[in-house]
Amino acid sequence: MSVTETKVVKKTVVKAKKPVWREWLDAGVFAIVAATLIRTFIFEAYTIPTGSMEGSMLVNDYLFVSKLSYGPRIPMTPVALPLVHNSMPLTGGKSYTDAVKWGYRRLWGFGNVERNDVVVFNFPAGDTVMAQRPADDYYSALRDEFNGDREAIAGRYKIITHPVDKKENYIKRCVGMPGDKLEVRDGVLFINDAPGANYPHQKLWFSINGTTAGIADYLSDNEIEQVPPMACGGQGNVFFLENVQVAELRKIPGVNVAPFIYPKGFITELGVFPHDTANFKFNRDNFGPIVLPKAGVTVQLTPQNIALFRRVIRNYEVNTLEEKDGKIFINGKEATSYTFKMDYYWMMGDNRNNSLDSRYWGYVPADHVVGKAWFVWFSYHKEGMSHGIRWKRLFRSVHSLEK
Repeated sequence: MSVTETKVVKKTVVKAKKPVWREWLDAGVFAIVAATLIRTFIFEAYTIPTGSMEGSMLVNDYLFVSKLSYGPRIPMTPVALPLVHNSMPLTGGKSYTDAVKWGYRRLWGFGNVERNDVVVFNFPAGDTVMAQRPADDYYSALRDEFNGDREAIAGRYKIITHPVDKKENYIKRCVGMPGDKLEVRDGVLFINDAPGANYPHQKLWFSINGTTAGIADYLSDNEIEQVPPMACGGQGNVFFLENVQVAELRKIPGVNVAPFIYPKGFITELGVFPHDTANFKFNRDNFGPIVLPKAGVTVQLTPQNIALFRRVIRNYEVNTLEEKDGKIFINGKEATSYTFKMDYYWMMGDNRNNSLDSRYWGYVPADHVVGKAWFVWFSYHKEGMSHGIRWKRLFRSVHSLEK
């Protein structure tokens, strides 16, 4: 008997090598996806554009904002160009479509917003923007320049609207928590009738008087800016000073340093929240008292106090609001009270007299909070890179820079 042996021959399949362009494409897609996930859920880079947080945060500070501190917010406008905020890099058009919208949801985080945190958030009044004046508040311009005429302002400027998560990002210090009683008395912040926290580099306007020759040298050596005389009644001796600088100047014999304060009831700025000078004679130095809205809390509504809550009811919590014949109607029904659905915060800049903050546009809703300022990774002089890098600020936490 013969035995036939059968050999099994294995064929080796050789995969065709990807072309170079395909390898680069795959790597690019992976990098964009990874960067988008990190930016959305872990941390995001942010640049300080203005001096409203001086001297804690300086113009041209580059910092990372932690999304995990308060829990990352699920994108509310998910269909968007990756790695840009709300406008196309070259054309300036919208970088997203609001054809798909998701409700507000926040994932687990390490904690909640706490008093005196430095917070990045979406600008509450940024739902409507003038394309030719993107840095200006549309509602202030509508109120102060166009007397409330929406057709007139639309005839002059291209008007753009943004959903919550595509409003511009702002950075301020959270000084007021939901339910807090808040007041500014002669430039001093009070929370629940107790003085708020002070920081060494916090700035206010101060008048400096004296004949000591060292004053000019001190102002020059410390790059202290003068307040434009037209902003302070023609006075030429008013300066932006940090608390530590005030203390140092007061040590110089013959020098008198005093806060420059708008007195209570002195109306100089129509743009101060709640934009109702008949019932609220507030200014930046004497403001309130007001109580911040808190989820689940019910407030009584009257024609005299409705200005405090209009945007909350209509814009942030999306109800219809009508005022007619001394009565208030919410969603078509007469209302004498309202129960808040969300928590609201009060944000102010450390450069108190050079900051457009909650004193001008009101409360910051919880769904507008983006994250907590974490640490500065790069910084250079406000006049430009040629004036030098601020080496002492690099890789320092925001908390350490406040001291």
